[in-house]
Amino acid sequence: MRKIFGFHDTSETLSAMLTHTVGRIEGKHTTLRELIDMMGEQGLLLLCVLLCLPFLIPVSVPGISIPFSAAIILIAVAILFNRLPWLPEKILDREIETAKLVPVLQRGVGVVSKIDRFVKPRLLRLTSGAVSNRVNALVLIYAAVIMMLPLGIIPFSNTLPAVAILLTAVGMIQRDGLFVLLGQVFALAATLYVGGIIYGAFAAGRGLNSVFS
Repeated sequence: MRKIFGFHDTSETLSAMLTHTVGRIEGKHTTLRELIDMMGEQGLLLLCVLLCLPFLIPVSVPGISIPFSAAIILIAVAILFNRLPWLPEKILDREIETAKLVPVLQRGVGVVSKIDRFVKPRLLRLTSGAVSNRVNALVLIYAAVIMMLPLGIIPFSNTLPAVAILLTAVGMIQRDGLFVLLGQVFALAATLYVGGIIYGAFAAGRGLNSVFS
């Protein structure tokens, strides 16, 4: 089978690559299809980084949680099976207001620029080879599923899985196994946090039911 995804070291910083992409977004609206065209097939992991940026900061862009999370999931599934991703037309062509999206992405790039100085190739076993790529892809899928849950109004419910996606994708792009490990830690933290919220909601519901029964 032809190898589609190969993750190599790069001398260009992630923030520089993202700044270049964000600077190319034009018009009143943009679509996921246009973002993919800007980056190309080999920029799919970088696209995962771009798509999680809006969830790293306390500013929401309406209507992006499901399509952005779904796109990350499908890209990760493609990595899992080493094939180019298929994305539904509805997700690819959904219009997003540029005036709302670009400022959020720019602030997210600012977050990425702060971690650029800490990224370097290390713990290469965690970022090279088919097994490592598949494990990392599963982490991306899992975190994106959590990010897709309708809990956006609850603080950090989207932020924790978004950080997990960011760290995992950055680690894969820059061959930094430490970032991959940190991504797994944040995926676990997101699980515990969201699980606690769901458990608390059920417990509160049972408590109210007992009061009024």
